[in-house]
Amino acid sequence: MSLFGAYDRTWLASEDLFASSGCGDADRITILADSDQRTRESGKALAEGMFPGCGLEVHALPEGRNDTLFHSMSGGVGLADPALEAAAIRGRIGGNVNNLTQAYHSQLAVLDRVLAACGQTSAEDHKRISIFDIPARLAVDTGRHRLEMRGPLNTASSLTEDLLLEYTDGMPIAHVGWGCIDGASLRTLMQLHSAAEDLKDRTPVVAHTEASNLLDQILRALEQQVTGKPVASAPGKPGDRMLILVGHDTNIATVSGTLNLDWILDARRNDTPPGGALVFELWRSATGVWSLRVYFTAQTLEQMRDSQVLTMKNPPVRVPVFVPGCSTADLSCPFKAFAAVVQRAIVQPLPVSRTSP
Repeated sequence: MSLFGAYDRTWLASEDLFASSGCGDADRITILADSDQRTRESGKALAEGMFPGCGLEVHALPEGRNDTLFHSMSGGVGLADPALEAAAIRGRIGGNVNNLTQAYHSQLAVLDRVLAACGQTSAEDHKRISIFDIPARLAVDTGRHRLEMRGPLNTASSLTEDLLLEYTDGMPIAHVGWGCIDGASLRTLMQLHSAAEDLKDRTPVVAHTEASNLLDQILRALEQQVTGKPVASAPGKPGDRMLILVGHDTNIATVSGTLNLDWILDARRNDTPPGGALVFELWRSATGVWSLRVYFTAQTLEQMRDSQVLTMKNPPVRVPVFVPGCSTADLSCPFKAFAAVVQRAIVQPLPVSRTSP
């Protein structure tokens, strides 16, 4: 994240948005992070990479306190309907959760072999449970009033993230997935994580409910920059050159699911790797007309694994994203049209209950 922050500073300086060095522009950026330790530390690393030694503050609520900007449902902002969510997911998978195991059987088989230490585990060593032995289930937990989705695909989603972290953290390749994983096989296995995330987070009924508060705040922040005047409860401040919201892959998934956004990056479709960012970029024409462009950006798996310094000659991958109902042929999106798309997507006007320190 520090390397990513340093690159962002270089790139933004090339666009004349920040000076290439020094602390003079530190007050023109706002960073808000979720209260989880990992998100706060990610925000700090970004800040230090962009403005080293400047003490740029990362705003976050105290550890353990729910931030409805990133977890609106947990804070009582919005109302989920688990039964409807279950019906929506069943409608995407042919009515039978076991269909997922069949659809992703080849990728699951690759993972199952990895979990058997590349086939080196024998019956004499210990009795092993195959990932195919995990029962698939999609049901509403009436006690917690939440949707539960379990089975081979969901278990694989978590396990492949573990393998992703082993690889990108630079673990010796002989130990990544018991020596069974390289970059190519990892990209194959990450399809399992993306598929599970697509169902549980990008299904429109789920995504609209989960992302409405966050999208409302993103729109307020953009409006504040367009008008140049404070907008009630908007994150950031008028005159900011950049607002960074340091949240979670689920936030990116639900926002993109709500707006029907798709991308392919580093040979992975709609993946949300560590440090990945969904970027909303405002542009003003010479005549004063505002438009917006949307991008997804992330480091490649090898850039992360090797801790490569990111430069203009070795940049992170950045791909344009089309916004249905808004983007034109050149992928620009008139700001008023974008605002209308977001307002239609938001489930209801939502109260802002986030309290920044």
